[in-house]
Amino acid sequence: MKSADRSVWNVLVAVPATMRQILVRGALSGGRPANGCQISCHGSGIEADWAFPTIMKPVLLIGAGGVGSVVAHKCAMLPEVFGPITLASRTLSKCDAIAAQVKQRCGRELATAQVDADDVRQTAALIRSTGAKLLINVALPYQDLTLMDACLEAGCDYLDTANYEPKDVAKFEYSWQWDYQDRFVQAGLCAVLGSGFDPGVTNVFTAWALKHQFDEIHTLDIIDVNGGNHGKAFATNFNPEINIREVTAPCRHFEDGAFVESAAMSCHQAFTCPEEVGSYEIYRMYHEELESLVKHIPTLRRAQFWMSFSPNYLKHLEVLQNVGMTRIDPVMFQGHEIVPLQFLKALLPDPGELGQSTKGKTCIGNVITGLKDGQPKAVYIYNICDHEACFAEVGSQAISYTTGVPAMLGAKQILAGGWRQPGVWNIEQLDPDAFMADLQVHGLPWQCRELTPAQAANFQVA
Repeated sequence: MKSADRSVWNVLVAVPATMRQILVRGALSGGRPANGCQISCHGSGIEADWAFPTIMKPVLLIGAGGVGSVVAHKCAMLPEVFGPITLASRTLSKCDAIAAQVKQRCGRELATAQVDADDVRQTAALIRSTGAKLLINVALPYQDLTLMDACLEAGCDYLDTANYEPKDVAKFEYSWQWDYQDRFVQAGLCAVLGSGFDPGVTNVFTAWALKHQFDEIHTLDIIDVNGGNHGKAFATNFNPEINIREVTAPCRHFEDGAFVESAAMSCHQAFTCPEEVGSYEIYRMYHEELESLVKHIPTLRRAQFWMSFSPNYLKHLEVLQNVGMTRIDPVMFQGHEIVPLQFLKALLPDPGELGQSTKGKTCIGNVITGLKDGQPKAVYIYNICDHEACFAEVGSQAISYTTGVPAMLGAKQILAGGWRQPGVWNIEQLDPDAFMADLQVHGLPWQCRELTPAQAANFQVA
């Protein structure tokens, strides 16, 4: 056996037996195993694109919703990177249920714990007791700052998927987390912000394009289409409270050096996805990655974010707004103070349970224009993800999957050392190459298509 083959075999034997059989079968057939790793057979040797040195560091995962379940599964599939995994949440039963699913699918035991993520001392104590080297935060964005404080107190690196926003104001921005820069540098700790899909993969797409496709980027349009159908009258594909706050907020896009505000959902157009995903109406809205991307890529002249919504979703949302159910300020009801949006969240379907009924695909990507060697250039970089394939692999719909996989991959980059440097970092500030390679083999393969300027201007990517 060649030395390279032996190193790959060492990785294979570290994988639970049931998964190892899948990997070897995939290698011998030249195919793609169920967990998304690309293994191929060339002659007598086995090659695995994902083979890397053993790391096996303990991690603490906080958040037991749909995204937390995906992250738990995907971390468990890489025992050579992720050592002991502790899954914690305010509700222990949710953690135990996910741990049982991970055990059944992946053959790995996860520790579980109850924690109040709003309590810095309690969280810091949990970090110390688990020996975690990295805290993966997929809890609510209201808790970002307390979890960063806990990491500083306990001496632990930090990663999240969404930026901080106050609970009582529908305003999300990075300034609060950027203010932690000096504290993380002085502590010698690393914090990576926004390692989901958008923000996250879309930021890395942009950084990769700047590194390999452009000398200057001038325009960026991030287009997020969910072509899935969950069969419910009305449901949100991720946390209803966060989703509705996000889509009802005023739109902001960046143009000519400043953010321009407009009414929510006031600008929209038709968009046809590639690979027969379908045609959808997309609406311009504000999304947090615009704030960091225009800061870190100063040649940007315009940056916009677009998301698809069905007429059914928008009609339900309009009615809920009109009757006050999307309010985030407390109201009195039968002698008790309640927040209407939080009450609505309790009534709506749990996004984590939509996977078994959702069919169709997501299509998320960036239309980017700029200059290369003094000449105009345009590209479209995108991923297509199948809801049913995600459910078959980890029991999740594609919205949770496309957020959870990048969170695992960002964690992998930190634990392996490639992204670990003291300070607070947005994901586009870090080298994109290893992350982009990992996307190809861990369930989120991407494509890059060159466009003409006219195609880019009209979002003609199909």
